[in-house]
Amino acid sequence: MYCTYILYSQSKDRYYIGHSADLDDRLKRHNGGRSKSTKYGIPWKIVYTKEFATKLEAYRHEMHIKRQKSRDFILKLIESTKKL
Repeated sequence: MYCTYILYSQSKDRYYIGHSADLDDRLKRHNGGRSKSTKYGIPWKIVYTKEFATKLEAYRHEMHIKRQKSRDFILKLIESTKKL
């Protein structure tokens, strides 16, 4: 199982979008400073996840979110999962 995820850094008020097969390990790497793009926003917390059967589907969803280039889009996406 693969997932697309969105992380939030309160210290930087920033979102990070990615995909992974092992979300727990990936979050540890982000919060351990082992990822160049997220090491300055520690601590990161997971605010959105969506599971997919294949890596390609998870990657495509990640790219779809990133192509929106919109914080409002991200906030609406996160909010829509809270209602479930």
